[in-house]
Amino acid sequence: MTTSTASDLDLDRVARATAYLTEHADEQPLLADVAALVGLSAPHFQRVFQRHAGLSPKRFLQHVTLLEAKRLLAESASVLDATFGAGLSGSGRLHDHFVTLEAMTPGEFKSRGEGLVVRHGVAPSPLGRCTVAWTERGVCHLALDDRDDFRSLIPRAEFVPGDARPIVDAVFGRRAPTGPLALFVRGTNFQVQVWRALLRVPEGCALSYSDLARRIDRPKSARAVAGAVASNPVAVLIPCHRVLRATGALGGYRWGVSRKRALLAIEAARRSP
Repeated sequence: MTTSTASDLDLDRVARATAYLTEHADEQPLLADVAALVGLSAPHFQRVFQRHAGLSPKRFLQHVTLLEAKRLLAESASVLDATFGAGLSGSGRLHDHFVTLEAMTPGEFKSRGEGLVVRHGVAPSPLGRCTVAWTERGVCHLALDDRDDFRSLIPRAEFVPGDARPIVDAVFGRRAPTGPLALFVRGTNFQVQVWRALLRVPEGCALSYSDLARRIDRPKSARAVAGAVASNPVAVLIPCHRVLRATGALGGYRWGVSRKRALLAIEAARRSP
């Protein structure tokens, strides 16, 4: 078995474990039971989970259990005021690396990808296998699903298979990017405005749809903002998982509420001492 194959298998095990721990947090599963579920001894599972998820299974379970969305919204308010007030770009994310976003021009949008060379591939992550598509100008699509069909969005592009692993590893903090992670997205002006605002929400923070609408000076557009959030083409990097309902409920998530809870728990753990 090659190192690459072994790493893929371990990542699949971690993805299964994070899903199980998130869905069964109320039962407080024992380390040995989760290890057995993924076919490893408890000590080996502990090491594998720590290496690929960036924290121990126990700490992950603690943060999933303690995640109170309403409290998270309240605690994030002052941080967000400072971040947006200072006009900061996305920072404090991905181990202090940052993301830049470039939108397609109206002409490129209208052409539906004509003239673009789009590389694409599937790679494992701690939350499951991801589909990634990218151009020389940046990542244009990232899905937490290895069967995601992104080609219909830019049907006139030239599609070329590529190695998605370096991008996915950088997204989940398993390797440091060599520079800013560039995004090249297709969206309306309003959608891009919402996505740019999301890039300014620091890791470990959350805000409501209404708050996000206010922060782009469109206070009466919460419903439209929710639609733009749902249309986010780049999972995790444009952190739509940090948007919650004003009631404190997690709300929906294109890739499943359990993954949303897992992402928030991992980010909360990174911020805590």
